[in-house]
Amino acid sequence: MAKRVGVDKWLFGVVLLLVLFGLVTVFSTSAVMAKSSFGTPYYFMIRQGLWASAGLAALVVLMRVDYRRYNDRRIVYAALGVTFILLVGVFAMRDSHNTHRWFRFGFASFQPSELAKPTIVLFLAYFLQTRIHKMDDWKGTVMRAALPPLVFIALILKEPDLGTAIVCVAVTALMLYLAGMDVKYLGIGALCATPVLYYMLFRVPWRRARMLAFVNPEADPRGTGFHILQSLIAVGTGGLRGLGLMEGRQKLFYLPEPHTDFIFASVCEELGLIGAICVIGLFVALGYRGFRAAYLSTDPFARFLAFGITSTVLIQAFFNMSVVVALLPTKGITLPFISFGGTSLFVMLASMGVLLNVTREID
Repeated sequence: MAKRVGVDKWLFGVVLLLVLFGLVTVFSTSAVMAKSSFGTPYYFMIRQGLWASAGLAALVVLMRVDYRRYNDRRIVYAALGVTFILLVGVFAMRDSHNTHRWFRFGFASFQPSELAKPTIVLFLAYFLQTRIHKMDDWKGTVMRAALPPLVFIALILKEPDLGTAIVCVAVTALMLYLAGMDVKYLGIGALCATPVLYYMLFRVPWRRARMLAFVNPEADPRGTGFHILQSLIAVGTGGLRGLGLMEGRQKLFYLPEPHTDFIFASVCEELGLIGAICVIGLFVALGYRGFRAAYLSTDPFARFLAFGITSTVLIQAFFNMSVVVALLPTKGITLPFISFGGTSLFVMLASMGVLLNVTREID
């Protein structure tokens, strides 16, 4: 198969459009709040812009680095070790809202659970590439492949961050399935995880309240149901064409976190159904180009790498949008490339750099 002269320009263009759209949307949704809290409407947009610049620089560098360099035991296990240390070390930091998710450095912060996602993809790509025909070996292959992701997931649950943990579980399961793991093992894993999920959702008081609010948000419209109801009001108000960019009302201290977890609700309100479909279309295009690279690659390592990176983005986007339209209970999951959040944006863009390098090998 002939080598590509350059990277996938369609994929690069889609990522760039998502980032630019995200900067505009972050400003639109946060300007009033930033002016009230920090004295300038540009506070969040400037911070997001700095992270976007750093992320795009990482993307440009990494898309020129041969992805085969990562297919090295030393690099893979070093990444596992560093990520593990960071996930443990975050518990030594001062908690924020009873959670231990961030390392804080003055005005900047770093969330190690975001690094866990690409590290899991890298490890599984490295480990599974030579074991495609050994996926019936429960102890020698399946358990060894699942152990590092399970350790990361347990630490992330302890923070606690159920949303990111679920994304990690989904990516791990999909990559193992792609490698040829029998579906019955997924069923066994789901059964084993059920008690843990039940405890996390129904035995933790504030999560139980969220579940009850998801079933009937009108029962407590000013309390646990507030997020969902305000999000649905924003989505419904937008109609077909929306109220216009910067013209949304729900971001005016009604919709919680309008620039992060619920930014898609603001997109629906200001740009309407048309804008929402355009955003979804960009993610569909990204998924198509990413899965195309995985499908056409003749290198198993590249195939797993491309599939894992693409799946991570799409799973996270699906969860975020589903929460906004009340298809899933409220979870703190950002919309890739669009939501405010420096660590998420930087890691996603760096991952895209790796994916773009993989596309150099595809006709």
